[in-house]
Amino acid sequence: MTLVGQSVHLLHGIHPAFVVAVIPTLVILVHLVPWLVDPHGLRSFPGPLVARFSDLWLGRVAQQGHRSQVVHKMHEKYGTFVRIAPNHLSVSDPAALQVVYAHGNGSLKSNFYDAFVSITRGLFNTRDRVAHTRKRKIISHIFSQKNVLEFEPYVKGYVHSLIQQWDRLCADGAKGLQGDDGESGWRGRDGRVWFDCLPWFNYLAFDIIGDLAFGSPFGMIAAAKDSAPVAKSHEQGLSVYGQDISKCETVSIPAIKILNDRGEYSASMGVLPPWLRPIVKRYVPWYNRGSDAVQKLAGLAVAAVAKRLASPAYRSDLLSKLQQGKDEDGNPMGRAELTAEALTQLIAGSDTTSNSSCAITYYLAGHPNVQRKLQKELDEALQSEDDPETSFEVVKNLPYLNAVINEALRLHSTSGIGLPRIVPEGGMTIQGHFFKEGTVLSVPSYTIHRDREVWGDDPEVYRPERWFERDNDAIQRTFNPFSYGPRACVGRNLAVLELLVIISSIFRRYELILEHPDEPLSTREGFLRKPLSCLVGMRRRTT
Repeated sequence: MTLVGQSVHLLHGIHPAFVVAVIPTLVILVHLVPWLVDPHGLRSFPGPLVARFSDLWLGRVAQQGHRSQVVHKMHEKYGTFVRIAPNHLSVSDPAALQVVYAHGNGSLKSNFYDAFVSITRGLFNTRDRVAHTRKRKIISHIFSQKNVLEFEPYVKGYVHSLIQQWDRLCADGAKGLQGDDGESGWRGRDGRVWFDCLPWFNYLAFDIIGDLAFGSPFGMIAAAKDSAPVAKSHEQGLSVYGQDISKCETVSIPAIKILNDRGEYSASMGVLPPWLRPIVKRYVPWYNRGSDAVQKLAGLAVAAVAKRLASPAYRSDLLSKLQQGKDEDGNPMGRAELTAEALTQLIAGSDTTSNSSCAITYYLAGHPNVQRKLQKELDEALQSEDDPETSFEVVKNLPYLNAVINEALRLHSTSGIGLPRIVPEGGMTIQGHFFKEGTVLSVPSYTIHRDREVWGDDPEVYRPERWFERDNDAIQRTFNPFSYGPRACVGRNLAVLELLVIISSIFRRYELILEHPDEPLSTREGFLRKPLSCLVGMRRRTT
């Protein structure tokens, strides 16, 4: 029990007036005493005044949805080291990546990740080193380049479905028509169709990962609608594991919205002290709604896995490979663990792909010269290809395509926050500063992706050419879209394949411009930075 919890317990039964007088004093002492004692030696580091005494500053920043940008401004104000919580230092030094997140350094994930646990701990939110090693041995081979290539037909199939929908929109838009397909309104003007492309990227990403992780798509592209079945009861869904799915009651939910709500909730809850989490979860409506989103998203995985395992047909997908995986003792995953890992793949494989695809499209639509240069490269490389969706093998080594994608990932930084790690026994040294065991350190990707020494004097400008002009070694050490070290994104190979196929297929076939070219890409951040919309005008290319 924490000091606050013990104090509240002791005050139980005492006169209310005395409690009202004492509690504020206790709250002040709880925050002031650690600052005075300074157990981790962080008092000398600058940062927002409230953040030096309380986790509430970072909690408020996370809840407002722009953490990466706010922390970046703090680094611009204070320098390389910024104290963003009483025991959390943000470090904007690219070289710190290889210290804080390195293989074998002994650092562990902080209790921030406890807020992301729903069914049971998965590879992403497991903090125990032994448990993580076991899980990674089972899962990592699934995302080898060889296995990922087996998933390419699924990716291309749904890209093809998206292109069919967009071809129809282009044809109707060229006639000056307008309509409302599900949740995506559009109108024809000036020979183009004008619409928000973000929902379509959401549908595409969810259908791809739904098929790979659960054996069937959610049907979002065809319906142009955010909808997926969720189990009413987790226990019931798990109990019919591999049996008749009709025994598992389901209802439809807006899965994309629920996923966004869950990310914002967990990322905000995770920066609060553990003793405060159950209190805000119960009494603060915003957190209460977020908790509901966590349960609904878990229910989606429960229902989808139950349905998939009830089918006797074998298919090569993520879930079948998770079923086949065994730890070093030859033991497969239990059903709850299997469902949790499938949920992890759904979350990681949908949000990142849709966010990144939208951001890349935004930058290309806003830079016509870059778009034309990319299309010239694609036309030359794909002149003998007849299918509208491109092949990974053909486009994977196209230099300008890769630069276009990487430059957008650098600027948008889908995973932009500094991922917190606990300094292990023996401490760490960064730029001559020694940090004691138990200190929490993080390196924000959003900020190091704007380091002028690495990227030049125009880091806020979208300019793919910098990838051919700058020191490649420095760029590779700093570019961090998938994190670094043993806890880096295990699905990186699949993400790269998806982005290369999606972006090359779309811009080979269409020409896009922004409806409001002077407006920045509006975002909101939970664990990931999510575009809120991307209004474009599109028409079929004539080559």
